[in-house]
Amino acid sequence: MLTRRRFVALGAAAGLGACTRPSVATEPRQILTTPRYPPSPHFYGAITDEPYPVPAVPDGTLAPEHWRREVANPWPDRAPGTIIVDPSSGELHFLDDAETATRYAVSVGAAGRDWEGTARLQFCRRWPRWKVPEQMIARQPELAPYSVANGGMDPGPGNPMGARALYLFENGVDTLYRIHGSASPRELGRAVSSGCIRMLDQDVIHLHAKAVHGADVTVLPSMRPERFETIY
Repeated sequence: MLTRRRFVALGAAAGLGACTRPSVATEPRQILTTPRYPPSPHFYGAITDEPYPVPAVPDGTLAPEHWRREVANPWPDRAPGTIIVDPSSGELHFLDDAETATRYAVSVGAAGRDWEGTARLQFCRRWPRWKVPEQMIARQPELAPYSVANGGMDPGPGNPMGARALYLFENGVDTLYRIHGSASPRELGRAVSSGCIRMLDQDVIHLHAKAVHGADVTVLPSMRPERFETIY
């Protein structure tokens, strides 16, 4: 039975509790929502004149800070055509001239945090085949059908290399470091579970058209991987 004395005691306890922590009814309600951004620029629309279709980046999914844009050249002393990759900020700059550069957003895979320095842009490929290195197959045997010996994965939708790939060599040796397509809007500026430097297909097609054979590609030191939010 709830006696008057017990009722008063419970009321006092409730009063003390209210002094130390708001009741559930008065706590602000947290509503988790997916960010919605302004419509993307027209150059993120569908591309229909490629061997394989490149779908449009859905409106509202690409943050404005990740839009491709012309910016002041942060490295005016470097030769035009140089590419600078900053894994820490998730940005790639193509140096157009001493005054201007084109900035792209990228996502960084595990391989993209394992190499740094200056390499040579040895060659580029349109709709490249994905040839899985042996060390990756050792970790993921299910990828064996796409090994170098087996000719790799056919190009096209579903190929993680995307619409273009830029291949970097150091002193004539393949670094196995690639700048390639197939990124999704939500992973830009973050770490992903695999790959090197990943771009939106619209952006990597644009970069490929500007790329200079034999140009320097500098990959800046990466921040510690645990500071990235990994997206699988």
